[in-house]
Parts: sequence; C-alpha cells; structure tokens
Amino acid sequence: MNIAIFSILAIAFYFSGTLCQWERLRGRNIQRVLIQAVVFAGALAQTLSIYLITHTQKNGITLNFFTVGSLSSWMVILIILVSSLRKPVDNLLIALLPMTIASVACSFLLTGPEDFIPSTSLGIIFHIIISILSYSTLTVAAVQAVLLAWQERRLKHHHPSSIIKAFPPMQTMEKLLFEFLWAGLILLTLSLGTGFMYLNDMFAQHVAHKTVLSVTAWCLFSILLAGRHIMGWRGQTAIRWTLAGFACLMLAYFGSKLILDMIINRS
Repeated sequence: MNIAIFSILAIAFYFSGTLCQWERLRGRNIQRVLIQAVVFAGALAQTLSIYLITHTQKNGITLNFFTVGSLSSWMVILIILVSSLRKPVDNLLIALLPMTIASVACSFLLTGPEDFIPSTSLGIIFHIIISILSYSTLTVAAVQAVLLAWQERRLKHHHPSSIIKAFPPMQTMEKLLFEFLWAGLILLTLSLGTGFMYLNDMFAQHVAHKTVLSVTAWCLFSILLAGRHIMGWRGQTAIRWTLAGFACLMLAYFGSKLILDMIINRS
C-alpha cells in the first residue's frame, strides 16, 4: 500500500473539513454530522498513513520528529471527535485541522533520524502512547485557551463577529478548558510515572532536559488547577498559566526531539 495515497486522502478530507467548519462558523447551514463524518474519514486515512510510516521494520516501530508530530495531531483530532459527541468543541477544528494537515504532509514528505522500538518493549511503547496522549489532550486545552482569550478580547471591545457569536458562552468555554486540563494532567502524571518505571534513567544526558521541562509543565498545570479550586482562578490568569505549561511541554516533547534528531544526530 502506498503511504502517499493515504496521506493525500487525509489532507483532502481535513481540508474539506476545514472549509465546512469555516462556512458553518460564518453562519452557513452545514450540519455538524457532515463535518464530523468528513473529519473522521480524514482520521481513518491518517491512521493508515501513520501505520505504514511507522511499521517499516518487521519486529517493531520506527519514529522520527515528523512522525511523532503526525501521531500527536491524529490523537488531537480523535479527542475532538469523541468530545464533540457530547460537548460543543467543534469550533476547535478551525485551528487544529490546518495544523494536522501540515503534520501529515511533513510526515510523508520529510525524513529524519529514526528511533527503532522493538515490539517486545511493551512498557516503553505504553509510555510513548500515554505521553503522546497527554500532550495531545493538553494541546486541545491550549487551543481552547487561545480561543477563549480571543473570545474574551472581542466581547470586551464590543466587536462580536458572526464567528464569535457561533462560539459557546464564555462560561462553557472556560469549563471545557478546565476539563481538558484535568484530563491532560492525569495523563501527564501517568506519562511521568511510566517514564520513571520503564526507562533506564530519566535524567540521562540526552533526556534530562525533557524530564525537567515535563516536570515543570506538570507543576504549572497543578498550580493552576489548585488555584482554580482554592482561589477561583479564571479568565486571563487561567489562560496565561495554561499557555505557560503548554510551552514547557511543547519544548519537552518537540524541542528536545528537534535538537536531537535534526541537529545533533545530523552533525
């Protein structure tokens, strides 16, 4: 099977989903179920693309910087699709689908140094899956925070465009943000726990910075949720803490891998 075929199909479906979601935000009568179906088709095609890219070895999987990016974006889309069945999170697709299109394109057009993981290393594979799932969930929270900040800014300056009017009320947006944060923090805790359990040394030279940044992100998210529970933090305070924690996490997951794969390993 051809990797390019499934990758191009995923891009086509995601692009169509982006256009449909944009028109729906502008007030066009486009059914949610149609957008969900188109995006699901894209996710299915991306699933096959990721499988073919990662399973180039007989007894394991291979990952590189671009493949991890595609896998993360795939999980983000699945989280949104599942959440949209009972929560008004469809609007996040307008920001997340273009990012996913870029990650799919990079994963099959660009190459980089690959990490081979034997299929017998179940503990490490479980750690990687939990880590990517935690990053994906907190990515959704970060995008939610950005949209919440934009919504608050537009309403504060009395410029509610048709797109802003299509968003749920700010109270609902904020509630969704903290739900994603709680889920992301639980998964991040599991990620750190499985890392200390299955990896030989979480503070080895090549992963120490990733560990420190991940723990820093965990602390920031924990402080935010504690501040929410104890002092009722919300609004701009919640948005700033969310984005600060996500910045640390992004540097941990992708900054370190970019440096290792694209700079150090190629020098």
